[in-house]
Amino acid sequence: MFDFHADRKRYFEMQYLTAKGYVLPFIEQHVTIAPGMRVLEIGAGEGGVLNAFLERGCQGVGVELDPRRVEWACGFLWEPIGRGQLHFVDKDIYQTDLNSDLKGAFDIIVLKDVIEHIHDQPRLLKTMHNWLVPGGVIFFGFPPWQMPFGGHQQIAHSFLAKLPYVHLLPRRLYAFLLTINNEPVSELLEIRDTRITIERFERICVEQGYSILKTLHYLINPIYQWKFGWNPKKQWTLLRKIPYLRNFVTTCVYYLVTPVAVK
Repeated sequence: MFDFHADRKRYFEMQYLTAKGYVLPFIEQHVTIAPGMRVLEIGAGEGGVLNAFLERGCQGVGVELDPRRVEWACGFLWEPIGRGQLHFVDKDIYQTDLNSDLKGAFDIIVLKDVIEHIHDQPRLLKTMHNWLVPGGVIFFGFPPWQMPFGGHQQIAHSFLAKLPYVHLLPRRLYAFLLTINNEPVSELLEIRDTRITIERFERICVEQGYSILKTLHYLINPIYQWKFGWNPKKQWTLLRKIPYLRNFVTTCVYYLVTPVAVK
């Protein structure tokens, strides 16, 4: 495991800086982020991404399944929570109620490094239609499954944490390697089972009635500048246009989508 995975304050700061420097500017190429807007983050973790929206005067709601991460978030963001600008819901997203838990519809929904963890992704996209105000948008940022560390093996404790593409091994062999190295087998296999590619994500969007407003593919993920000291780099145009192959060499993709208007 890399050191930053154990330092939750540092990870909070990395998420905040990435959101402030890259996610919000990406969204604002289509939608102006204004004070009072309601923002929902699914898989909010410690709240670093939401913090960038709070600084802009937005009202935030974070949904996070892991109660430990909600506890850390409440410690980092006690001031906006105290003044009623932010609240957290520690539930499975499929168990939340729009009115009682989320307090109504949103202008922006954010899923950063989350959709690859979600079971039944088409179901979630279909559900989120009802969670947006008219003209609302959803931001997705995720690593394509086949990219070097698309299996999230960097959370491992053994040499597997630094072994690119190991997650692409046949499932039984991958599970065996995880088991004999005392790794979190169920967590890492879940990523394998919920894996998502660029092509599959775009197909789900179309099937569930969304229009893709904007896309951005990165050869080097923006957050890597704080994780590893690597400068962000957008994907080369030629590679970005080659289906399937691009998944192996694109470390992060950003999407902004909105429901297709019903005529």
